[in-house]
Amino acid sequence: MTKQEIVQQIFQKKSYLCVGLDTDIQKVPKHLLEYADPVFEFNKRIIDATKEYCVAYKPNIAFYEAMGSKGWESLRKTLEYIPKECFTIADAKRGDIGNTSGLYARTFFDKESSGLDFDSVTVAPYMGHDSVLPFLEYPGKWVILLALTSNPGAMDFQEIQLPDGDMIFEKVLNTSKNWGSSESLMYVVGATRAERLQQIRKIVPDHFLLIPGVGAQGGSLADVSMYGMNKDCGLLVNSSRGIIYARSDEHFEEAAAEEAKKIQTEMQGFL
Repeated sequence: MTKQEIVQQIFQKKSYLCVGLDTDIQKVPKHLLEYADPVFEFNKRIIDATKEYCVAYKPNIAFYEAMGSKGWESLRKTLEYIPKECFTIADAKRGDIGNTSGLYARTFFDKESSGLDFDSVTVAPYMGHDSVLPFLEYPGKWVILLALTSNPGAMDFQEIQLPDGDMIFEKVLNTSKNWGSSESLMYVVGATRAERLQQIRKIVPDHFLLIPGVGAQGGSLADVSMYGMNKDCGLLVNSSRGIIYARSDEHFEEAAAEEAKKIQTEMQGFL
C-alpha cells in the first residue's frame, strides 16, 4: 500500500484510527469458545464492527505465537479477512542480524513462503541498519521503527543524552531516516510522550507515525493530533483494549463499534 493510498483512506473515512487486534484467548467472550477457531471468530466480528471507522488493523503477533500453530492459522485467516483498503501492521518488533531479519521479513511479507502478506511490520532498531534493511527490500512494504515508546522502561535508554546533545531516540530518527524514505518508513511514538512530538516532527516532518497508548494507557488524542499531525495527517493512532474489550458478553461487537465510532468522530474534528 502506498503512502498516497493511506492518505486517501484517512480523508475518505475522516479517520486515522488503527484497531489493535491483541486477541487473548483467555479474554474472548465465552460464547465464542464453541467455535472451531474462537480467536478468528472474535477478530472477524471486531473487523465487521469497526471497518467503517478505522483505516488500519494491527495484530500483536505475540498473542498468536503463544498459541502455536493454531495461533498462526488464526492470524493468517484474520489477515485475509481484513478489507483490502485497510493498512495492515504485523506488530512483531523484530530486529536481528541481517540474514535472520531477512527471514523475519519473508515471514510477514512473502505470502508464498509463509501464507502472510502484511503491508508493514514493526522493527526494533537496536542492532542498526543491517538488521532493518532486509525489511526494506520488499517493494511496497513498510518498516515501522521503534522510536520513543510509552512504557516506563523507555526511560532506561531512549532519553539518555549523548555528547552531541541528541537523546538516543533522536539519534535513532536522524540516522534511520536515511535508510528509507517517508514512502517506506514509519515510526512508533507512544501517545503518552506527546510532548516530544514537536521535536520528532522537526526530524521527520513527512513520515507517518504509529501512535499506541491512546485510551486504556492514558494518552490524549487531542495532544497527539495537535503536536503530531502534518499536511497528510501523518498519524495512525492505535487503540486495542479500549475497543476490542469494551464488553465481554454477547454484545461485544456493538460495544466495539460504539468505541471506534466515538474515536473516529473525535478524529474527524482534528482533520
